[in-house]
Amino acid sequence: MPPQTDLLPPSSSASPPVGYDGDSAVPRIVPVRRTGRWAAAVAVLILLALTLNSVIRNEAFEWDVVVSYFATVSVLRGLWLTLWLTAVVMVLGFALGALLAVLRLSGNPVLRAVSWGYVWLFRSTPILVQLLFWFNIGALYPQILGVNTVTLMGPVTIAVIGLTLHEAAYAAEVVRGGILSVERGQIEAAQSLGLGPWRRFRRIVLPQAMRSIVPPAGNMLIGTLKGTSIVSIIAVQDLLYSVQLVYHRTYQVIPLLLVATIWYALVTSLLSIGQRYVERYYARGTAGAR
Repeated sequence: MPPQTDLLPPSSSASPPVGYDGDSAVPRIVPVRRTGRWAAAVAVLILLALTLNSVIRNEAFEWDVVVSYFATVSVLRGLWLTLWLTAVVMVLGFALGALLAVLRLSGNPVLRAVSWGYVWLFRSTPILVQLLFWFNIGALYPQILGVNTVTLMGPVTIAVIGLTLHEAAYAAEVVRGGILSVERGQIEAAQSLGLGPWRRFRRIVLPQAMRSIVPPAGNMLIGTLKGTSIVSIIAVQDLLYSVQLVYHRTYQVIPLLLVATIWYALVTSLLSIGQRYVERYYARGTAGAR
């Protein structure tokens, strides 16, 4: 057997390894040059600055008019009606939606079919069509239970009914998805402990289902706030209709639309902040809690 020989050391004339700095044994860390990223950032900042400058210096926006009408009584009254409509529609819509979700998950095939049909119908037709239909319901049923529908159902009542029925269809799917997200094993464990259906739902199912319900429910709340602007088509004096009444008189369309835009942006921003804290509350103990 030939004798084993040790590896010869590299000759001094060999070039040093790539990444080493001189005679030091510590590798030299070279940062990655991200020229494209910084160039894109600079380009975006320049575009934003040009846009902001155009918005501020363009006299057609009439910012003085925006400031003068921003907190007028008519605009604030319309804002209050918008907030009131949003709150009422969300409460009633989720109450009806929770009932529809329970019916959809029941073992009764008739109740399941009724719930499915309701969701299918109201999700298949535009909200504008639904509002116009309810606005003209007096042509189909002039009286219901001896009550004159033409005089009873004013624009605000029609807006509440139309938006609530539409909202319930989407809320039903949100609640149903949240309930289905709870593991079946936990429900069976609660049954083995002798907990009744209501206590199982209140103590086991609902707290865990809220983790899946809150994020889409928050998005629905913001969407409902903005969606209430559609009731202006039936002469409900919400925020949008209030500014429309002003610019139909003054012909200052752009600044009045900016008033409505800023108010919608402010309220939705506050709702988004509140949604974040509610999500963090129900996500306690999970890996995604922040």
